[in-house]
Amino acid sequence: MERLKTYPQHMAKLITELAKMPGVGQKTAERLAHYILRIPPREAMELARAIEELKKNVRNCSVCFGIAEEEQCLVCSNPRRDPSVICVVEEPKDLWSIERTGQYKGLYHVLQGHISPLEDIHPEDLTVERLMERLSNGTVKEVILATNFNVEGEATALYIQKRISALGGPGLKVTRPARGIPHGSYLEYLSSAVLADALEGRRAF
Repeated sequence: MERLKTYPQHMAKLITELAKMPGVGQKTAERLAHYILRIPPREAMELARAIEELKKNVRNCSVCFGIAEEEQCLVCSNPRRDPSVICVVEEPKDLWSIERTGQYKGLYHVLQGHISPLEDIHPEDLTVERLMERLSNGTVKEVILATNFNVEGEATALYIQKRISALGGPGLKVTRPARGIPHGSYLEYLSSAVLADALEGRRAF
């Protein structure tokens, strides 16, 4: 970009990398780069080490595909969670949005995205098959389809609902959070109170 030519090479490189982050535009990237340049070297190195350690030590949970530092995440490894209920979400950040409500006590399954042919994202690109495996042993009695309330999220929820119906297992209930959530909403932007009420008032899907 033309305006980057005014910066030294290393500064321009940092701005370019920061601008790749979601929600960070060119001007925000420049402000962040100037902030990093101003802070003491020790603080800058701590930030760099935190990023390095995150990439080295954080992985997907082997059960739910959420975020974990061990083989299983803190939710899946917690014996006090209710294994009869699985809440299906698109991304790990959606899992944490629900956790912040303090109301949900079941388990999760993270799809790692949503179905979107326009983005070349298809069911086989998600963790749907692993979800079906988790539902096959008869332990789970309810699946909450908490995908986002937009076109892609609704299409993904409908696809999973059809797959669950095809399993033919008795007594497996499929629900969706209450419609108090506006259409087009993303879970990460909803308040904990709104999300808690939506889960409490979930309906059959």
